[in-house]
Amino acid sequence: MWRAYIGLLLLAAPAWADENATAYEALRVVGREFGRDALHQIVSITGAKGNPQPEKWKIVLEDPQSEGVREVQVADGNIASDDTAGGEVAGSTEGAAVDVSRLNLDSSGAYAVASRTADASHTSFATADYILRTDDRGEPMWIVTLQSRSLRPVGTIYIGATRGTVRRTEGMFAGATMEDVENDGDSDEQHGPFGGVKKQIKHAFHRTQDEARDMFERVKQSFSDFINRK
Repeated sequence: MWRAYIGLLLLAAPAWADENATAYEALRVVGREFGRDALHQIVSITGAKGNPQPEKWKIVLEDPQSEGVREVQVADGNIASDDTAGGEVAGSTEGAAVDVSRLNLDSSGAYAVASRTADASHTSFATADYILRTDDRGEPMWIVTLQSRSLRPVGTIYIGATRGTVRRTEGMFAGATMEDVENDGDSDEQHGPFGGVKKQIKHAFHRTQDEARDMFERVKQSFSDFINRK
């Protein structure tokens, strides 16, 4: 049932255009208001309670005029707030700027991949929180946290924003992570984090990665092409 629902969501994607903006659309506003150079100073992009997209996006940029950062909020196609803040940069690895030329997954695509992953793990959710930042290798990564109607987190999916690979999950697949699957050998089937259902969970993980790649091929979108489109 959920699989069919996701298909309908993808087919209905143009209908979202007049609702809440995607992350790419919010970045377009930043580029329009502050110049294209600002797009190379993006440290993180966050949005909360997306259904499927949030009402506003918070974009943290490096501030070349100070040692701190600039926090911009975008809502309804405009800059809603613009503040300069010092201190640590929340939600980013060592404050590294995101290489936007490597972005191939908008927040709408991240939602589709996360939804497919939730379906595979039999996880129901109502809203999604988004973070786009760099990982420890400097690669852009989406972190999508799914929430119940009571705003309780039910699972988090880490998705590479360049190739759409599901890197890790938390709170799904009996609490196992992608690292558990890759590092757990087959020589000791009775031990490890999976117990009696180890094989089934391992199979589900690999199937989820394959299906996530298929979904990515359907929803991928280059930010460079998007921002240069008239």
